[in-house]
Amino acid sequence: MTELSPRLAQLGNALEAAATADLAGARRPRRRLALIAIAAAILIPGVAFAAEHFISNPEVAASMPAGTLALAGTEPTCTTVKAEVEFHCLLAKPPAPEVADWQGTVEPTVDASKHVNGGCRSLSSKGTEWECYIGQAAVDQQIIGDQLLGQYAPAPGVG
Repeated sequence: MTELSPRLAQLGNALEAAATADLAGARRPRRRLALIAIAAAILIPGVAFAAEHFISNPEVAASMPAGTLALAGTEPTCTTVKAEVEFHCLLAKPPAPEVADWQGTVEPTVDASKHVNGGCRSLSSKGTEWECYIGQAAVDQQIIGDQLLGQYAPAPGVG
């Protein structure tokens, strides 16, 4: 080995010690910045998800005829039973007479983006009173299958 090798090793050790000291002083702001970035990464999509998935009574009412052609022109109005999940809906006009007894009939609902977002069950033979469920609740209520939830539905279902 030459005389240069120990000197290089000493210089390397000094450089390493200086870099470690420098990084130790900068660690706190970096750590704080990293924690802020992680919190933002978690919170911002959560807020966006909540805002995107908030559904109002008029949106549920509009989703009924969008999902089933027989409900077109029925003028539904809905009230919240359980926020974001369950809605009670009344139709101003009975549905098309293609079904003799609507009691227990289930139909999908379709949101403004033309995707199945839930479903409703008729509570009356005339089909003028419905209980509607959004998202997984419609699957849990056995109104729609889990494969149908979220599917693209460009036009109301027929039959």
